[in-house]
Amino acid sequence: MSLLKKSVLVALLILIADQALKIWIKTHLTLDEAISIIGNRVFIRFTENPGMAFGIELFGNTGKLLLTLFRVAFIGILGWFTWKQICRKANTGLVIGLTMLAAGALGNLIDCLVYGVIFDASTYTQVAALFPENGGYGAVGFGKVVDMFYFPVIQTTYPLWFPFNAGERFVFFRPIFNLADAAITCSVFYLLIFQRSFFLEKKA
Repeated sequence: MSLLKKSVLVALLILIADQALKIWIKTHLTLDEAISIIGNRVFIRFTENPGMAFGIELFGNTGKLLLTLFRVAFIGILGWFTWKQICRKANTGLVIGLTMLAAGALGNLIDCLVYGVIFDASTYTQVAALFPENGGYGAVGFGKVVDMFYFPVIQTTYPLWFPFNAGERFVFFRPIFNLADAAITCSVFYLLIFQRSFFLEKKA
């Protein structure tokens, strides 16, 4: 299989799995509804992220639009760079890592671009409808990213002698993320860990 076909296959697998899971979550669960996968340690828990990582929002609708435009530019540049690596027959690991990063970013961009148009709003009492008669909950570029993986591996309380948050509940790992986020995170670590071998092999 050619390097281009491998790259396209990896991208399609990530995008299809990511979007299929998000659409299922959006049309079957209410906001904050959770399904236990492994006891009280692994959950599918539906949340929506209107902003950046960890739900950070900046400058309201203007910030959201700028974030969406940045994502479009980033994916365009990353796609061009990945294509250049394919053309120069770069290390397969490098191309696959870049492809995973681009596909993950594109998966979340799709949410931002179209989910506000094709879904009505999810609430704590009602699941969203796909292609609702009265239109979606937002305009193009103002959709919310669907997150669902929740791994509260450690659930305890801070000791009473602790200098801050004494006696309060402590959860690790608290963030809720999606498959696209996982692809981005794994690809970044993968590229950082093996980047020397990628380029050393090319020089050799």
